[in-house]
Amino acid sequence: MTEKKYVIAIDQGTTSSRAILFDHAGQIVSVGQLEHEQIFPRAGWVEHNPIEIWSNIREAVGQALAKAGTNRHEVAAIGITNQRETTVVWDRTTGEPVYNAIVWQDTRTDRICHELAGTEGADRFKARVGLPLATYFSGPKIRWILDNVDGAREKAEAGQLLFGNTDSWVVWNMTGGVDGGIHVTDVTNASRTMLMDIHTLEWDPYMCEQLGIPLSMLPEIRSSSEVYGYGRKQGLLIDTPISGILGDQQAATFGQACFEKGMAKNTYGTGNFMLINTGTELVASQNGLLTTVCYKIGAQPAVYALEGSIAVTGSLIQWLRDNLGLVSSAPEIEALAATVPDNGGAYFVPAFSGLFAPYWRSDARGALVGLTRFVNRGHIARAALEATAFQTREVLDAMNADSGVALTELKVDGGMTANELLMQFQADVLGVDVVRPRVSETTALGAAYAAGIAVGFWEGEQDVIDNWAEDKRWSPAMPIEDRERTFRLWRKAVTKTFDWVDEDVL
Repeated sequence: MTEKKYVIAIDQGTTSSRAILFDHAGQIVSVGQLEHEQIFPRAGWVEHNPIEIWSNIREAVGQALAKAGTNRHEVAAIGITNQRETTVVWDRTTGEPVYNAIVWQDTRTDRICHELAGTEGADRFKARVGLPLATYFSGPKIRWILDNVDGAREKAEAGQLLFGNTDSWVVWNMTGGVDGGIHVTDVTNASRTMLMDIHTLEWDPYMCEQLGIPLSMLPEIRSSSEVYGYGRKQGLLIDTPISGILGDQQAATFGQACFEKGMAKNTYGTGNFMLINTGTELVASQNGLLTTVCYKIGAQPAVYALEGSIAVTGSLIQWLRDNLGLVSSAPEIEALAATVPDNGGAYFVPAFSGLFAPYWRSDARGALVGLTRFVNRGHIARAALEATAFQTREVLDAMNADSGVALTELKVDGGMTANELLMQFQADVLGVDVVRPRVSETTALGAAYAAGIAVGFWEGEQDVIDNWAEDKRWSPAMPIEDRERTFRLWRKAVTKTFDWVDEDVL
């Protein structure tokens, strides 16, 4: 029998799909990656084509295997991580989506959320599901599809339609699709739908009734690390066990070895997502954070987390590149920002999809404030980078308040951590060390570990801890008075984004 040398992680993200091959030391062997189209039918709407995503995944797997000069016989397991909340509804008999995937950033369900909140407010269901009523989550998106796509509700009630975040869509297709595809998700993804009871980790019939969603649409909820099925339709990985599923931010937390209560990480991607491990104890936030499932390994008890979700960070840099032409490539933003010593008094609040944690204001919209004739391109670039750091500070303050323990350092990962100017400013504005690991692709790595542990490729969490290594550390260098002054001005800028969307345009 051929020795199993690798685990492959499929990272189905917001802007691209990747396949990353990892060895036993947790090091990257090869990567395949393809971007998919960002579809904006109207202001506030964001969609993806699920068929394009599935096609890209198959090609990305082929790229990764070819670059490594290997094949499925040397691959021990497949792990899947995905953009959470992004909603796919498809026909179980044809395999065709009834509508494009509605992306987590999409705000079209604002009216549905307002109607469901009624007089009880956005926290009406928070004790049951750990989440406020917000456009962010999957449940209202399913409701929108059933209410607005011709024939969808009738088909759903007849048991013909399936729902999944993109993890379920990928697994169903990989395991055969219309020919016996397995319809599953894991507890981390289920915890982002507003349909799972956060205490029992089971679908909540009451929530499904409130949102008008048939239970027959929903995937089976499983742990984050077990064998769900085997590759079939994806010929390059036929008979390979699919044995790990984690939503992207929980996967990054796992990959960062945040296994102890009180450990936290922050991922810098399209948006920013900070999670703090709260152990097997479910903690209800009093400061605008989400209660979510962190991970569940096989039959072990589920581990919970508090999460601070920030909608727009890396996508702000993309916006400056694609919509304004301020830079021609995202990495150029650091050099442009470095042409000035500070933001020149300009503050950029990127509330393009409203404000997520800790405000949860769907009526907010982006604002660039503090402008004078002194402000130039460099100041705007710097203000855009600083927006990521300021939003992270707000989330960290909320975590400290909820946990009662001040974090002493922050583990970071994701593409923006390559930006040294941003990382130094992040340490400055937080007042704690910021630490980047040697393998920054911790989202894919976490999914790989979950899959590998399920099949014995790795023994358990200790292997993850042993493989983790520090790459670089940034320590605060900004005087405290400067830190608090600039943060005070940021918070003032945030208030200028409130109440922008009126009722008649929801």
